Amino acid sequence: MKELHLRIVSPERTVFEGQVAQVTLPGEAGRFQVLFNHAALISSLTEGDIRFTVGSESRTVRIAGGFVEVNDNETSVCAEL
Repeated sequence: MKELHLRIVSPERTVFEGQVAQVTLPGEAGRFQVLFNHAALISSLTEGDIRFTVGSESRTVRIAGGFVEVNDNETSVCAEL
């Protein structure tokens, strides 16, 4: 399976950085999923869970809000925890 690079940072620290199969984010207009070769986008995020898959393991990070940028199989999240 093709993977994308995910980076989740908060003002205090880097929460996660690595290769993932997919990531689901709490967008302002609803939850959305990012997969390999997703179109470029920038979106604000609301309170909720970021869910992503590393190998066969699912992980969750709870956020209070933030922003995401997706470009060229790189997903960068700046979030308040």
